[in-house]
Amino acid sequence: MAIKILIADDEEKIRKLVRKYAEHEGYEVIEAENGEEAYELATKEDVKLLILDVMMPKLDGFAAYQRIRQVKDVPCIFLTALNEEYNRIYGFDVGADDYVSKPFSTNELMKRVNVVLKRIGQAAPSNVIQVEGLVIDESAHTVTVDGEQRTLSLKEYDLLLTLIKNRGTAMTRENLLEKIWGYGYFKDDRTLDTHIKLLRKSIGPYAKYITTIRGVGYRFEKTV
Repeated sequence: MAIKILIADDEEKIRKLVRKYAEHEGYEVIEAENGEEAYELATKEDVKLLILDVMMPKLDGFAAYQRIRQVKDVPCIFLTALNEEYNRIYGFDVGADDYVSKPFSTNELMKRVNVVLKRIGQAAPSNVIQVEGLVIDESAHTVTVDGEQRTLSLKEYDLLLTLIKNRGTAMTRENLLEKIWGYGYFKDDRTLDTHIKLLRKSIGPYAKYITTIRGVGYRFEKTV
C-alpha cells in the first residue's frame, strides 16, 4: 500500500505540482486548500506525512498543525514564503520536522519527504531506472554509466530524473526550470542549457537520448 501524504496550500498550482511529482515517486496524495480542511483530512485519513503551507486561509499552517497534533502524531514539513528566522524557529517549536522556503525545487522537497519518512521508520519508495547501461538508483541517489558510477551535480541529477520519468514527452523550458530550480524561478533560461550540456557530458554515450526540441525544450527519447 502506498504511503499517503497530505499537501495543503491555498495555491492550486502548487498543490498540483507537488502531487504530480509525489505520485511519480510512488506516494498517494490528498489535497487541502486551507487549514481547516487540512485538519479534517489529516485526522480522518491514514496520513503518514503533512506538507503544510504556513499562510493559508481559515486556519494557518502553524495553527492547523497544532490542532492535528492534539489528535495524532504525524510529521510535518512546512512551506513558507516567510523567510524571517523567528518564523522558522516558531515552526520548529510547534513540532515541524523540516522547513522549505518558497520558491522551492520540487525535487528537493521530495528528497526532504524521503528523509523525514525514513527517520520515522516508513519505507520510502525505492526505484531503479535503467536504460541500457545507464542506471539511476533513486534510493542510493546514484547514476552509473556502463557500470561506472558518475558524479552528477544535484541539478544534473534532477534534470536526468525529470527527463527520464517523462520520457517521450517534450518538456518545455519553463516546466523544467520550475521543476528543477523551483516554483517562481524566472532567471535566464541559459542556465538550463548549460546544465543540459553538463548532463550530456556526464552520461556519455547515453547523451544521444536527450534531444533538443527547437523552440520548446528537451525530451528523453528512449523507451525504458
